[in-house]
Amino acid sequence: MAKESMKAREVRRAKLVAKYAEKRAALKLIVKTGNPVEAYEAAQKLQSIPKNANPIRLHNRCKLTGRPKGYIRQFGISRIQFREMASNGLIPGVKKASW
Repeated sequence: MAKESMKAREVRRAKLVAKYAEKRAALKLIVKTGNPVEAYEAAQKLQSIPKNANPIRLHNRCKLTGRPKGYIRQFGISRIQFREMASNGLIPGVKKASW
């Protein structure tokens, strides 16, 4: 089980990313296509946005345990929870393979 502070930190980062997504996209477009003077000013504004507003800093975590590794995107949970839930029949359409 991950610490509650780690889970809360990820939630805060996700909110910041959502809040600044549109502004970041607009500034990055100016940096990429604008003339050099506008691009420089846009780059300065981009640097003033909080670091945690960058989507790269987000990390997928298990919805149940908060485990950061072994995350299965399709289900939003870690491999350990996935195996446990699949064995108990809690995930529709998934069953343990045996041959």
